Amino acid sequence: MAILPQGSASPAQDATGERRWVRLGGETMAVLYIAVIAAIASATGAFYVLFPELGALSHDVLTRPRGAWAKAPVLLAITPPLTGIIGIFFTRTLPYGYLSVLLTVGSSIAVVLALESPIAPAISAGLLPLVLGVKSWWYPPGILLGTVLLAALSMLWQRVLPDYYRPTTESLVDDAIELAPRGYWWLAALMGFVVVAIFFVELSGLRFILFPPLVVIGFEMFGHTAICPWAQRPLRLPAACFLTALGGFLLWKWLGVVPAAVFSMAWGIFVLRCFDLHVPPALAVALLPLVMDSPTIAYPLSVGAGTLLMTLWFLACRRALGILPAGPRPA
Repeated sequence: MAILPQGSASPAQDATGERRWVRLGGETMAVLYIAVIAAIASATGAFYVLFPELGALSHDVLTRPRGAWAKAPVLLAITPPLTGIIGIFFTRTLPYGYLSVLLTVGSSIAVVLALESPIAPAISAGLLPLVLGVKSWWYPPGILLGTVLLAALSMLWQRVLPDYYRPTTESLVDDAIELAPRGYWWLAALMGFVVVAIFFVELSGLRFILFPPLVVIGFEMFGHTAICPWAQRPLRLPAACFLTALGGFLLWKWLGVVPAAVFSMAWGIFVLRCFDLHVPPALAVALLPLVMDSPTIAYPLSVGAGTLLMTLWFLACRRALGILPAGPRPA
């Protein structure tokens, strides 16, 4: 058995320390990246450049530089703008309601599956225009600007890392979650939830009960029930999303768009660490108030209600079906 010199770190300790520094560096770059995007949005007046899911995408690709999203820079760049085109089309064509939401969500999921893209947050890019009433065709190019910059930053970050850097077992599970699910029962369960959520939106008039990142959370939760971390601890999810939404709303109200973008992103990261959850779409929840038209306290309450509704629907489906088909498509 090898004996380490006194005071020296073991290889395992070195690897743990290295991963900790990579994560800290990635989180710092993600916050700075969001600050730059917010500054561009503020300077140009094109608020849709600050696509909220950029928070989720930047955090994942920069803290997990060997992860599934980071290893697909082309799909990272093009999938959200493509679904953004779908969202603008249906927003311009149909009023908000069952038909428009189901067509938008269904078409966005179809794009993700057809491209075999791991970039599930692109589904949110499709739904966001419908929820906010955005009809400008500048929305997809605005998203493209952010995703291309992020893909370039991700590739640069990967080149900086040492060749011997390896992901953890936990990170490999995250990779599996980010792959397209197999089977279709999960899709029926997810679309069933969308119908139920629209009913409550129409009943209450609160569109953010079905806030766009919620569909992304459901996509990964229903599609990968057996391995999805928040599917195993679903009751933590509503509390985490409510707190990120509340923090994002208060920071927007107190600070304005550009400084709030920095602190909202940092707040979202802090909340997820406290809950020990890797739910990247929850970071988008913290940034959503920055692209809304005069949000109120109804926003975080709607987010909490919508997430709780999905959690209850998920538990009911899991109980009724035994277990939803789960796991990534075979390579």
